[in-house]
Amino acid sequence: MFDIRSRFGRFGIQALATVIAVPYLLPLVAMVSGSLAGQGLGNYKKVFDTGVVPLYFLNSAIVSAVSIALVYVCTMLAAFGFAKLRIAGKEVYFWLILVALTMPEAVLLTPLFVTASTFDMYNQLIAVILPLTALQVPFTILLARGFFEALPSELLEAGRVDGANIVQVFLHIVLPLTRPIAGAIVVLTLINAWNAYLLPLLMLLDPQKQVVTLLPTFFISQYTNDQTGVLASAVITALPIIVAYLLLQRSFERGLAAGALK
Repeated sequence: MFDIRSRFGRFGIQALATVIAVPYLLPLVAMVSGSLAGQGLGNYKKVFDTGVVPLYFLNSAIVSAVSIALVYVCTMLAAFGFAKLRIAGKEVYFWLILVALTMPEAVLLTPLFVTASTFDMYNQLIAVILPLTALQVPFTILLARGFFEALPSELLEAGRVDGANIVQVFLHIVLPLTRPIAGAIVVLTLINAWNAYLLPLLMLLDPQKQVVTLLPTFFISQYTNDQTGVLASAVITALPIIVAYLLLQRSFERGLAAGALK
């Protein structure tokens, strides 16, 4: 890590970091202060009085956990194959996967809706989990491939010399070394899965299947627009992901740095 020794340099970096952070902090401050307007903490009581907060949190936790597991498995296998295995045409497949990064989620909503209806997955959490996983995998593969390419090939060859097959090499030699990049993948997937809004809004009409990001819809309708309830719902929705990020911040930063270096 670079060490800035001069007082002027440290002041400059601190000032630059503050300037960058302020535009992101101001909306958060406005959200929290707005959620306390009028009734104060009573606005949060109003959200919990809807009776759906525990259920929505549980559904969001299921969506996030399953998405993380699927993204992790797909990313580790694909990144290992692209980085270390001899596969005919693997660069073509890799770039085809990266093309998916250019597809915005909104463009995919109609075909995803038709597919979910065709396969009888509409109003099921799986209709949200599978698209969320597919949308995350291209970027996580791009991130993880650089990390896998930095692993010494001699380790894999040593395992093969000792009699291990490729599956054993992957499970017992490669995977234990991927904890930094795995931390970054888990945090990225958790944030995106927990904060998903468009897909749950489209796919989950059953109140028993909806997720926590849809809490504000209780306070917005044709005849009502309770902004304090909306902001209190937004704060409640954001708190778990903020806490999770703070707890996993070090792993996330190490993983991003490791994935960027070759």
